[in-house]
Amino acid sequence: MKEQFKGYLIKRGYNEFTPSGNPSTAYSYVKYIDRVCEWECIEWSELADNIDVIIDLYDIGGAKEEQGNMSKRTCINALKRFSEFLPTYKGAMR
Repeated sequence: MKEQFKGYLIKRGYNEFTPSGNPSTAYSYVKYIDRVCEWECIEWSELADNIDVIIDLYDIGGAKEEQGNMSKRTCINALKRFSEFLPTYKGAMR
């Protein structure tokens, strides 16, 4: 699922690397999904099953808003892009 999410981001125009060769947005979003899974002690598949609840926790007004705001809101934005990715991933699995 991780590689499919990264591919989805790249197809949507998110850069994998900066012009100088450093990791960029697609990489950062995947890493933040990993971090959220770590913080919540869940796997990517469990995150997928509970994405709406997790977004509410990490978004504005949520109990974990501070973590969601990390790195100029990269964390919450990664969760929201993951949520948008899920229908395409589940559709491809059928």
